[in-house]
Amino acid sequence: MKNSAAVGSSSKVAAFVPVKLNSQRLPNKNILPLAGHPLCWHICNTLLQVAGIHEVYVYCSDEAVMQYLPHGVIFRKRDKTLDQDTVKGFDIYRSFIGEVDADIYVLAHTTSPFLRKVSFEEALRRILDGKNDSAFSAERIQTFAWYKGKPINYDIHDVPRTQDMEPIWVETSGYYMFKKAVFTHHHRRIGFAPYIQEVSGIEALDIDEKKDYELACQLAGLEESFV
Repeated sequence: MKNSAAVGSSSKVAAFVPVKLNSQRLPNKNILPLAGHPLCWHICNTLLQVAGIHEVYVYCSDEAVMQYLPHGVIFRKRDKTLDQDTVKGFDIYRSFIGEVDADIYVLAHTTSPFLRKVSFEEALRRILDGKNDSAFSAERIQTFAWYKGKPINYDIHDVPRTQDMEPIWVETSGYYMFKKAVFTHHHRRIGFAPYIQEVSGIEALDIDEKKDYELACQLAGLEESFV
């Protein structure tokens, strides 16, 4: 693993990627081909290169997932009941954290294959340095936004220039990082002093439906430095 150089901390950092081989909206989503590899390969390959991460796990109920992953990823078998469509993400996270001990967890998703290691490293460094107790990837939106019939980031009677507006941050769900106590004591994946790691463009893409996958395939062909 190329991540042996920790970022100034002795804290154990474990990254985990929940994977279900069968998906509902986009069949076989996690193993669909993208840039010469299965979709789930990409985020795992990136995590293996992130300085400060000690172990990278795939949390899946089926050992067959290992044939789709890069060397160095640790398979951790989860109970098949966690594959049910009614199961919430927090139930999966709770199960993994109860089985694998670490000081800091990096939860990442296969559906954000274009995330770069520097985006992980900047956020993780902030937690290891004690500046933040958690971090997550988000896209900066600086335009006029409404919610439930009302503007939420500007005064309709005094419309500002967009460059002067307070931005809205939209979670991409690409990754979340948190100290163990944030989850075990407060049952949250975002703590009380989170760092928002800005991602945009190709990094912010989340593959959820067929159209997202088709766009990812197009972008992969244009990306000169994929990893």
